[in-house]
Amino acid sequence: MTRILIVDDEPHIVSLVSRALRAEGFDAVGADDGPDALEIALAGDIDLIILDVGLPTMDGFDVLRHLRAEGVTTPVIMLTARSGTSDTIEGLDAGASDYVPKPFAVAELMARIRSRLRDSLAGAPVVLTRGPVTLDILARRASVNGRDVDLSAREFALAEQFLRHPGEVLTREVLLSRIWGLEFDPGSNVVDVYVRYLRSKLGSDHIATVRGEGYRWD
Repeated sequence: MTRILIVDDEPHIVSLVSRALRAEGFDAVGADDGPDALEIALAGDIDLIILDVGLPTMDGFDVLRHLRAEGVTTPVIMLTARSGTSDTIEGLDAGASDYVPKPFAVAELMARIRSRLRDSLAGAPVVLTRGPVTLDILARRASVNGRDVDLSAREFALAEQFLRHPGEVLTREVLLSRIWGLEFDPGSNVVDVYVRYLRSKLGSDHIATVRGEGYRWD
C-alpha cells in the first residue's frame, strides 16, 4: 500500500488529511515535529511526504534539506501559511516537489498527491497480479480473469494488502491499522465484513481464514 507521511503540528490538519488519504486507499502516517518526521522518512518505506514549513524544533525547510542530503528522493509537498514568494522559492530550491498554501482545499491537495505519485512511480511496476486477480494501483482498477470488478476505496486497499503479501498471515489488527487507522477499535468486525465483500467480488477461494490469527491470500 502507498504510504504517505503527514508532518504538521496542528492535529486537526493531520487528522483531516489522514482521513482523506485512507478514504482513497492510502496508508497515512502522522508526525508533529521535524525530528520525528526525519526518523520516519529515513526508515525508507514512505512514498510521499506532506510537510508543513512551520514546525517546532526544526522547520520544514531544514527537514527537507536533511532528507535530500541523505539521498532521500521521496516526493515532498510543502504546506505553509506564509504567503511570501521567497518562501516558495526557498522550498523549491531545497528540493520540494510542490507547494500548497494554507488554507487549502482537501480535493486539490489530493489531486496534487496523485499527480506526484504518478510522477514518482513512472516506469515502476504498479500492476499487481496474483492468479486471475489483477490490481492497477495508479488507475485504481481491479479485474478478475480480465473482467473489470468494481471495488470501493477500502476494498481496493484491502485487496492491495493481500496481493502485496501473498502467503503471509495478516492479522485483523494489522489490517485495521493499515487501512482504517484509528477510526475503528480493535474489537470491530469491519475487517471480516470487508473480507466477505472481497470474496464475493474476487473469488471465495483466494482469501483463507487462519483461525485465531487473521487472513491469508493463497
